[in-house]
Amino acid sequence: MDRRTTPAPPAWYQIRLRFIFVLACLAGGLFWFYRHYTPAMGHGPAGPAVPAEPFAHVWREGDVLLLGLGDSVVTGFGADAGFGFFDRLADLPPGDESDMEGKCLRRVFPKLRILDLAENSTSSGEHLRNQVSYLPQQPATTRGIVVLSTGGIDLIHDYGASPPRDEALYGATWADGQRYAANFRTRLKKLLEAISARFPGGCDIFIATIFDPTDGVGDIERTNPVLRLIKPLPPWPDGLKVHAEFNRHIREAAAARPNVHVVDVHGTLLGHGLHCRDKRGPHYHAADPTYWYFVNLEDPNRRGYDAIRRAFLLEMIRVLGPAKTEGP
Repeated sequence: MDRRTTPAPPAWYQIRLRFIFVLACLAGGLFWFYRHYTPAMGHGPAGPAVPAEPFAHVWREGDVLLLGLGDSVVTGFGADAGFGFFDRLADLPPGDESDMEGKCLRRVFPKLRILDLAENSTSSGEHLRNQVSYLPQQPATTRGIVVLSTGGIDLIHDYGASPPRDEALYGATWADGQRYAANFRTRLKKLLEAISARFPGGCDIFIATIFDPTDGVGDIERTNPVLRLIKPLPPWPDGLKVHAEFNRHIREAAAARPNVHVVDVHGTLLGHGLHCRDKRGPHYHAADPTYWYFVNLEDPNRRGYDAIRRAFLLEMIRVLGPAKTEGP
């Protein structure tokens, strides 16, 4: 007589342990893959030094509104809470870089108010159609300091997943890109006019140029391997030319208005993207060859935001510093 019996199925806890083990192995493998193939963010201060002397004096005693408009660069997506550049313009979070002690707008504008209307994944059209409409008319006694990042989402979306179109033109040809860039300039002109109209007491608008995570190479499809598995980006042969056209329109639109000032975020972050470790690259930084972008590639990381914060403060010192500020 055959006494063999069917093996008993594994107990529930054995199945759960195996499942957890497999998940742990997968997670560990992905983490190793990401750390091995993605350059390090680095540590310590990032970007240009900011002088302390201008922050020893009050720039304006009266009411000042610090207004944030635009996309996820202004919201600080990709950094811990409080460590986006807009937040750090106003106040220094615990654990901020020691060389920035006392260097914030709260120090020089005692009656500073803050309003951040920026939203993640928003295009220039949404900034014009939506965000400005949320901004109430300000009193004549209020001076505005406006921080604006716009146009980046227009360039990166829809990641090549759909045909290029206005406000989502990834993959566009040079001919189409010029047309979409001209539309962007029209919207930007209206946006700058609408913002200024909300401040009868005057405002200064500080607009960021659009950064290039490929460090001037244009191989956007070479984003880090983990992101490539989730959201592969097709090559964009004319991407750099279209990107430069957007930045040209930003600079020229600002030059046409005395209250609009360009902050060169593009130049500040060059050399800290996909090719930060390429010693042959034209923007290689031997002293700090580190990566200043978040895993999604379209936003900075904590050190990237530190560098952007410093670039904005330097331009604000030039425009608004104690030697330039007048009246209460």
